[in-house]
Amino acid sequence: MSTTKYKILAVDDEPDILEIIAYNLNKEGYEVLTASNGADAIKIAREEKPDLIILDIMMPKMDGIETCRQLREIEKLKTTFIVFLTARDEEFVEIMGFNAGADDYISKPIKPRALLSRINAILRRGGSKDDGQQPKIEANGLIIDRETYIVYKGAEQISLAKKEFELLYLLASKPGKVFSRDMILEQIWGNDVVVINRTIDVHIRKLREKVGEEFIVTIKGVGYKFGVE
Repeated sequence: MSTTKYKILAVDDEPDILEIIAYNLNKEGYEVLTASNGADAIKIAREEKPDLIILDIMMPKMDGIETCRQLREIEKLKTTFIVFLTARDEEFVEIMGFNAGADDYISKPIKPRALLSRINAILRRGGSKDDGQQPKIEANGLIIDRETYIVYKGAEQISLAKKEFELLYLLASKPGKVFSRDMILEQIWGNDVVVINRTIDVHIRKLREKVGEEFIVTIKGVGYKFGVE
């Protein structure tokens, strides 16, 4: 995979961690930017528009969760992947991260080969521009524009995080079809990415809050489908 077109911002208050990340990603062919705190990360991200941000959770002054929230409010970073880097593996911390708009997690201590594999997998799944999918879906009063990652509900414009949009697009691409949790995980996160069971639940809840309860139907014990009951 050619990686030279991808720009990655690594954010951590530990210089040795940044050095490890930058060294390995540079060697893989990525363009790497670094920041040691959340405020600098937001400034750099605004200016450079990275394709992916690796964000430490435990940082002084502004932690990773708050930094992620603020990054997700920046319109031009709507399609940027945000991956948390953390030594904390409690489920509630991961749920907080997904609520803030994170796409994935990488655990400390960093293992360079695992880091590269995860980053490659994330960008590979999201990096293809010409994959045969229709650029716009109109269904049940929603317009889902894949080129801009914007959803329109009548005159209302709805902004979604990248994974929220991808999940809605997947369900709406085949209205009435029931997607199992395993199918959703495979098609949205991929086999190379490990996520917790609550990940889909969190994203479904956020989608319903933003788009409307009626657009996503739960099929108990099976999964979810797009359509009005």
